[in-house]
Amino acid sequence: MERRVVITGLGAITPIGKNIEETWNGIKEKKCGIDRISLFDSTGFKTSLDAEVEDFNPLDYLEAKQAKRLDRSSQFAIIAAREAFEDSGITKQNTDFEKIGVFVSSGIGGLKTIQEQCEVNYIKGNNRVSPMFIPMAIANMPAGNIAIDLGTKGESISIVTACASSTHAIGEAYKTIKYGSEDVILAGGTEASICPIGIAGFENMKALSSTTEKKRASIPFDKERSGFVMGEGAGILVLEELEHAIKRGSHIYAEVIGYGATSDAYHITSPAPEGEGGARAMKRAMKDAKIKPEEIDYINAHGTSTHLNDSCETMAIKIALGEASKKVMVSSTKGNTGHLLGAAGGVEAIFCVKAIQDKIVPPTINYQEKDEECDLDIVPNEVRNKEINVVMSNSLGFGGHNASIIMKKYE
Repeated sequence: MERRVVITGLGAITPIGKNIEETWNGIKEKKCGIDRISLFDSTGFKTSLDAEVEDFNPLDYLEAKQAKRLDRSSQFAIIAAREAFEDSGITKQNTDFEKIGVFVSSGIGGLKTIQEQCEVNYIKGNNRVSPMFIPMAIANMPAGNIAIDLGTKGESISIVTACASSTHAIGEAYKTIKYGSEDVILAGGTEASICPIGIAGFENMKALSSTTEKKRASIPFDKERSGFVMGEGAGILVLEELEHAIKRGSHIYAEVIGYGATSDAYHITSPAPEGEGGARAMKRAMKDAKIKPEEIDYINAHGTSTHLNDSCETMAIKIALGEASKKVMVSSTKGNTGHLLGAAGGVEAIFCVKAIQDKIVPPTINYQEKDEECDLDIVPNEVRNKEINVVMSNSLGFGGHNASIIMKKYE
């Protein structure tokens, strides 16, 4: 039997806010979280801009011993998960904690920890490498640490599909609840890869913007786009079986109704020609949701601000939606947050939920030069007040991983 799946809690820490309220206000106020790199000395790098969580002190949220044993990615994950969990109102009195799962992903894991401990090994020798190195570095630890922190004992997994990781996590959580294994799952992603080796790796494959003008660095679908800006943070949602949510009197934000995932089987970094892999993921999501293309009001695009992604995603939307692609509203919020890599889909799913709730479409900020290759309704620069019933969120990852989820107003 298929069960309905709803969203009952939200949590986030991002370059435009340290919680849901601040982050969503950042979207409505068109805040750009991009600025000069401050987490390390970027002298000698072509890249000078990133999107950091401003003035972040883990001791504001975590005890000193706990913070010391967590990579920054796990710190963000726990902070966002606590907010989402509290927002959901779940307690041991109203929920069986053995039926609460954690599907929280990271595209890279503890990259900062890996860099630091490799330096220790090189300079001081192997016997000085921290015994916490592996538990801090491996990509499943954000999910594991959330489960430990909250005491949840259902399935705990981390799906690693690069920049599609947290959308896959949300989609697989939806399927797991839909077919009955868990009552509740915390789903989303976290990332904290702004460090010398992370920037160098993306920079040398020519994926990052090298502009020094922060409002022209992350400009999705703009003709002058030249690469993405690396961001950091976490976005986590509480997914719950509908009857369980109703029984405990929970507030319901929206309903998850569709999920589609595909592989390009084409190239390690470039999307398949004309975005055909992404198009198939969108079609699968619509089929799963049992809706027609014209029912989708808004798409939060992957929209990374790279030439290939934005043009191929445009073609993918046209293939998947056909004539309806001429009317659907599209935007990318990476002008606000930068690209949160494996956490992007989690944060962007939250934006979709808030769009439904507040009846507004987040704009693509700093958009100036229209690109004939990206000829969709990109919703430029200003929030658009509009009744939103059905939204789609897309994520596309290196390796040819494509994921789309569909959410709708709860009725």
